[in-house]
Order: sequence, then structure tokens, then C-alpha cells
Amino acid sequence: MRYVSRTFLLVAIAGAIAACHGLLASRCSGAEPASGPKASAGQSPVELDEETARLVKAIDAAGAYRSPNLELKKDEKYAHIPSRYEPFRDFARPEKRHFLEQLEYTGPGRAIPEPEHVDTVKIGFIGPIEATVSVATGGRSHEEVLGKKMLKGCQLAIEEANARGGYLKRKVPFQLVEVNDNGLWGSSGNEIIKFAYDDKYSVWAILGTIDGANSHIAIRVALKAELFMMNTGDTDPTFIETNIPWTARCIGDDRQMCYLLSDYLYDKLKLNKVGIIRSSNRYGRFGVRQLRDSSRRVGHPVPVEMAYQLGTEDFSLHLDRIKRAGVDAVVHWGDGRDGAMILNQMRASGMKQPFFACDRCASDEFVKEAGPNAEGVICGFPWNPDRKDPKLDAFRQAFRKKFNEEAETYAAHAYDGMNMLLWAIQAVGLNRAKIRDAIAYRTKPWPGVTGDVVFSSVLDDIGDVYLAKYEGGAWKYYSRDDLKIPAPDPAKPPPAVQTTAR
Repeated sequence: MRYVSRTFLLVAIAGAIAACHGLLASRCSGAEPASGPKASAGQSPVELDEETARLVKAIDAAGAYRSPNLELKKDEKYAHIPSRYEPFRDFARPEKRHFLEQLEYTGPGRAIPEPEHVDTVKIGFIGPIEATVSVATGGRSHEEVLGKKMLKGCQLAIEEANARGGYLKRKVPFQLVEVNDNGLWGSSGNEIIKFAYDDKYSVWAILGTIDGANSHIAIRVALKAELFMMNTGDTDPTFIETNIPWTARCIGDDRQMCYLLSDYLYDKLKLNKVGIIRSSNRYGRFGVRQLRDSSRRVGHPVPVEMAYQLGTEDFSLHLDRIKRAGVDAVVHWGDGRDGAMILNQMRASGMKQPFFACDRCASDEFVKEAGPNAEGVICGFPWNPDRKDPKLDAFRQAFRKKFNEEAETYAAHAYDGMNMLLWAIQAVGLNRAKIRDAIAYRTKPWPGVTGDVVFSSVLDDIGDVYLAKYEGGAWKYYSRDDLKIPAPDPAKPPPAVQTTAR
């Protein structure tokens, strides 16, 4: 009898926890607990393709105590690293490799019913849109111009979705809830808490942000709050190495761009010594890491790496040391204006080495500051804006009409990321865990305006990246094929997403 009582007690506790979870989720969505007939579930008011219909059926069938009976992504190599850049490849094989198998969410969140009453379907935006001063950002914040572009891409996607009828199941509009990522340590975590639990801000999913340190904090809080976050602006390779199943990134990262840049520097141009100058913040430090490691692993260790504080105007000390190292080329990783000042001072001092940079330098700001010196500069870039695609043309036209300016990479990737969130909500309804599932279990590439978004097992975008070259007064974009650089490990299967049965 005693054992029966214990079993009964455990069941009762489990039931109470599930009930509390449901009540909390209802409060966090800004909705009242269901008291009347429940909103219809299962039947989506949007037309679903065959794969999405299969996903939705499996996700709905999972309930509170099982994971969806769907395949988990599995990669042969993390980030499809070329064999020549693998660490210790000639000496030993690691006993365990990380980030190759997709993580599951096994909690009860899928059983939380859709709230009875919603006036709007809120989606959160967190990004640098107001200037601040913070040690975390290297002094005065400097990413607002990028964050504002990212915000505009989201606003356009929301506006278009509402023009199509909003959240079709309930005939209510989508609403973008915007907060500033101000760079103060821990502040981004506080904003995620508001998004998760504050009735005024409570959202169904989040899009953001750009700063690497703040993004790391945000997704750890989102993990605890069980709130999905789509990243569209942080190219830090370590962002996705947290192995958190509640986040995805739909922009190519610095790792992928460094692999292509390394191949171009050492295979195409046959250079031997490449010097690096970078910003001293997290963006610069982590951005060049794969370039530095790749150079060493192919027998061309970087002889000099100089870091500068944000706000520096005179780079003579940094450039003097790079010059004395006798490098064949210089690579810069930092903001566009800083890159242009460095390039101008290089040329003024007589340094004629070719200049390479990160994607932030492939910008109008860089060209304006660099002037004639911009000719011939080559930057890594996460997509091809010159691609012929009706979706991209329509996006540009709509962006220009709404904001009276041209869209660029942060706006375009935010537009893609927000449309993925909107698609997931339309497909599975108002349930945070199911929204996460719809994106996590998707196997088909997302047809975005930036090109096909292909997710790895850790939900990182591993689609094609490019080199942008400024020539003839315009940026032109080159793929591996254009540059006649072989794909990594051509004898092996192409980097398509593989799946493994559960």
C-alpha cells in the first residue's frame, strides 16, 4: 500500500507541474487561461507542402512526454571543415567529435494548449538600435547602423505578413516587440526574461542580435525560458558551439568565410606570409581565429597579428610592425570605417600589399572613406547580392518603397529569419516548443532572398559564402566556382544535410 501511495504522489506531482507549466505559458503569452472551447488545433489554415505537413503531424503527435518521431540531423564533419584545416589530422583522430548530432528538446512544452484569447501575435526583436557606452562593446557602441538595418528587415517581413492576413488561424495581426541590445553586461539576458515572462512584452519567438558576447548571454537565457531565438547578424563561429537546441542562425559565419579566404590566399594567389590587423573586441578576436588556425595548418603561420582599440585614429604603430614582418598581404577584421582608415594609412606609408577584410568592410561606408584606395579590395561575404532571383528583386523593391533606401546584408538576413519564424508560427500555431520544432526538424533548404539557407546539425547556416571584390566602382561577388577553387574534399559527398533515424 505504501508503494501505491508513493506512485500516486509522483503522478499527482507530475500533473501539478504540467498544470503550472500550462498556466505560466498562458500568462507569458499575454493571454487568459482557456475557459471556453479551445481554439481548433491540428488543422492549419495555410497550405502546407508535403514535408511541412509531415513535420506538423509528427510534432502534434508527440504530446508532453515524447519527442517527435522525426529524423535528427547528423553531419560527417563539424561545419564541413576541409580536411586540410582539421587540427592534428596527421597525428591522431579524436576519440569524440562534438557538434555532429542534433540536440533534441525533450520537455513537456509541446502539450501547452494555444491560448484562448490573443489580440496580436508578438515576435521579439533585440538588436543594437540605440547608442550606449559599454566595456563589452569596446567603449562606445558602434553597431547601431547594422542593428537598424536588421530591424527594418524585420519590420518589412511583419508588414507583408499582416497584409496577407496576419496569423491566419485566429485572424489577428503579428506585432514586432522591439528592444535595444545596449551592450551592458547581462542586459540582453534581462530583455529575454521580459520577452519570456512579462505580459507586456511576452513573445512567441525572438530575432536578434549582432554582438557576440550579448548573443551568447541571450541564448543561454532563452534556453532556460524555452523560447526560440533566430540569429541573423552575429557571425561569431562560437555562437552555435553552445549546442543549445533553442537557437538557429541563418547567416554564414566567419568560420566559413575564413575557409574560403584561406583557400584563395594560399591556393589561388600562392601567398606565403599574411599579416592580420583586427579590432580588439570579441568580433575581431573570434573573427580571425579560423584564418589564423587555417594558415598554420597549411604551413603558412601568420607572422604578425595586431589588435587596435575601437576609436583608434592613428594606426602607424600597428602598420609599422606589420611592414617589418615582410608580409605579402594584410587582412583586416573590424568595422568598415576602421578598415578604410587602415587602408588609407597603409597606402600613404608606401605599403602596397593587397588588402583583404571581413564582410563589414564590403559596405558603402568603407568605400566612401577609402576613396580610390578601395579599388581591388577583397572581403569575405555571406551571400551573393547580385544573384538573379525574383524574390530578391521583390524584396529590394519593397524595402526601397518603405524606407527610401537600399537593403543590405543585415536587412536581407533579418527578413529571411523573420519569415522563417512567421512560417513556423503559421504551420504549428502558438506554442513555443512547436515553433522551435518546425525549424529544427526542417530538412529542406529555406528559399530566402539571400539564397538557400541550409542548416547543419547545430542549426547553423552552412550555405555558400562568397568573396566580394570592389572593382570598377562596384562590389562584385565570386563563388568558389567563379574563382576556380575546388570545393573542400571533392572526393567526398557534397555538404548536404544528412539525417539519422531516431
